[in-house]
This record gives sequence, C-alpha cells and structure tokens, in this order.
Amino acid sequence: MKKLELPTPAPLMGRPAWSAFLLALIVVGVLAPVFNLWVPESSAFHLSDYAIALIGKIMCYAICALAMDLIWGYTGILSLGHGLFFALGGYVMGMYLMRQIGQDGNYKSDLPDFMVFLDWKELPWHWMLSDSFGATLALVVLVPGVIAFVFGYFAFRSRIKGVYFSIITQALTYAAMLLFFRNETGLGGNNGFTDFKRILDLPIATPGMRMTLFVITGLTLLGFYLFSLWLVGSKYGRVLMAIRDAETRVMFSGYSPLPYKLSIWVISAVMCGIAGALYVPQVGIINPGEMSAANSIEIAVWAAVGGRGTLIGPIVGAFLVNGVKSWLTVSAPEFWLYFLGALFIGVTLYLPKGVIGLLRSRQGLFRKPQVWLKYFRHSREGGNPDTGSPVKPGMTSHELPGMTASQSSTERQGGAV
Repeated sequence: MKKLELPTPAPLMGRPAWSAFLLALIVVGVLAPVFNLWVPESSAFHLSDYAIALIGKIMCYAICALAMDLIWGYTGILSLGHGLFFALGGYVMGMYLMRQIGQDGNYKSDLPDFMVFLDWKELPWHWMLSDSFGATLALVVLVPGVIAFVFGYFAFRSRIKGVYFSIITQALTYAAMLLFFRNETGLGGNNGFTDFKRILDLPIATPGMRMTLFVITGLTLLGFYLFSLWLVGSKYGRVLMAIRDAETRVMFSGYSPLPYKLSIWVISAVMCGIAGALYVPQVGIINPGEMSAANSIEIAVWAAVGGRGTLIGPIVGAFLVNGVKSWLTVSAPEFWLYFLGALFIGVTLYLPKGVIGLLRSRQGLFRKPQVWLKYFRHSREGGNPDTGSPVKPGMTSHELPGMTASQSSTERQGGAV
C-alpha cells in the first residue's frame, strides 16, 4: 500500500515579501526616529511631530483593519461593532493614564478630576487595578476578549449569521456607547479621559516618548501581520475559509464551526483592544464617541477598500482612507461622510477584491477599456473574492482542508485544529 505523503508546508512569505517586510521594519525602527529626532526641522528630510502622530494613529487603525480581515475576509463574518473592542482597550489604558496624573490635576486630588467634580468620594470597584501597568496590560487583552467570548458564544451557538449578526453587533456597540455616556459608570461620561501627563512615571508629551509609542505601534502592526499570515496559512485558517464558503458542507463533513468562529472572533477582538490601548496615549483622549456606529463601519470600509482576504489589503486601505480623511476633513469637512458612503458602495459594486485585488488581477491596470468592463461586469455578478478557496463544487468530505480518507470519525467530529 502506497504511503500517503502530505505536501510540504508553503513558506510564510516569498523573498520579495520578506524584503518588503524588512524594509518596513527599518522604516519604523530606524528611519522614522532618525528623521524626526535628529534631522533638523529646516531640512527637507525632517519628519514632523504631526506626521508621527498621524502615522501612529493610522497604524492603530491598520491593526483594526487587519483584525476585521480575519473575521470578514477569511471567515465571512461581517462585524459592525468592532469599534466597541477598540474603545474598551482604549478605556483600560485611559484609566491607567488617569491614575498616573496623581495630584497634578486641577483639584490636587488622588481621584481623577471628573470624579472630584461629580463629588465622588472614592474610586469605583472597577478602578482598583488601574494603578498597575502590568494589570492594565492584562486587562487590555482580557476585557475585550471576555466580552467577545460571551457575546460570540451565544451568537454563534444560535447560528446567527449574515446581516442579522451585523445588526446585532452594531446594536451592542450602540448600547455600550449609551452606557459609557452616563456619569454613573465612573468613566468620564461624554468627556471621557484626557489631559494625560505620564506613563510608567515618565512624561508622555516628550519627543522621545512620542517616538517610543510610534515604534511600539509599528512593531505591533508588523507582528500581527506575521501572526495573521501564519494563522490563515495553517490548517486552522483553511477551515476558516471553508466555513466562509460553505459552512453547511463543513458541518456535514464532521467539523463543528462553533470553536473556529468563536476563537477567531475573540482573536480579532483582542487585536482591536490592543490597537485601542496603543491609540490612547498617542492621541491623548478617549471618549464614547469611539464606539459610534460610523467608526465601526469605517473599519469595514478600510478592509473592503484595501481588499478582503489579502491581509496586506486592509492595511493599505486603512492608510489610504485615513490619509484622504485627514485631508478632506480639513478642506471640505461637510463632504467627508458622503465620500465615505459613496466609497463603500462603489467598492462593493465594482471592486469586491479591493485595491490589492485589482493590482493583482491578470488584466492589470493599463489594458484595453473592454478588459476593465469585463472585470467590473464579473465583479457585479458576485463571486468569491478569494479565488484560492479551499471548498470547490463537488468536493467530498475527505477532501476538505486537513481531512484524509484514513482519518477516524472521532477525530473529525472533534473539530480540533
């Protein structure tokens, strides 16, 4: 009997991709600090503090877009509530930064200024660990992760999917926003947290600290990109794509979609929480407005514009859309939301693969007009954005990702990665 030989695992990235990754690493860790801190402002190569703050903020957004791609582009779960997890991570970090102010506030009290103004006598119970940086880092992961786990367990267990799931996630975020607006929660009400002064007992408004936060954010984004690339290239990732393309067929093949969908949902929420924690000390404020429906929809727009199911596409989309936003909100702020809505509709109708998908298409960008019309016509007719889908018509159960004919039925029913 011929021995079954499994194919050798594909490399994580090719040589050109590794070269681009190392270049990005050098830009974030070496060139940006040099151009900002050591190149004089009179030089054309000087990178201004405004540019550093803007790029650092967009890198936080790019982490959220990458998280959205994992659940939407690779698992087929469209969330319109990821702004909640982003804000939760930001609030956890904001609580620590408020405790770092100490008695340097306007009221010279150990309590945050807004609590003194509202005549609070002591810290609420949920502030008890906010003076510890280690506990804060743990809570940045645990708070979004636990809430995502509880919500996702009941939603996926009830087999809620499609537009219904999207509406429920948006409703959850809106309810949380209304809760955080209330002063009784002890979270700053509609003003939120601001006027941060220190982090780890070091001044937060110095060029060195600003650059440190920038580098940490860039390294986190690159690290999450490598992690996501490894994740979707594994057997676990192939099952996620199979669930996206034919969840019923996956169930009939012996896989339970619940642990896969729940685990990737929690991973995505934790990534957004970490992005929010990195966002707050760089921007200097966090309030319930981060949970608005528009912010959560923007995350989906970044992934759609860049290209779902590509990982690099949502990062490009986050930089592209937010770059246009930073320019348009200054030159024509009243048209920004109209532009955002038109962009989302246009990409959905004509560019389902996004900018990266268009660049990767065999037709290219500079072919004859009829090729463009054929591309757009095919896009409007629908279809899977990922041509490398692991589920094909007529596929039998043992041909699903990672399944072999000799695999026992007990192992199949377990649905383990």
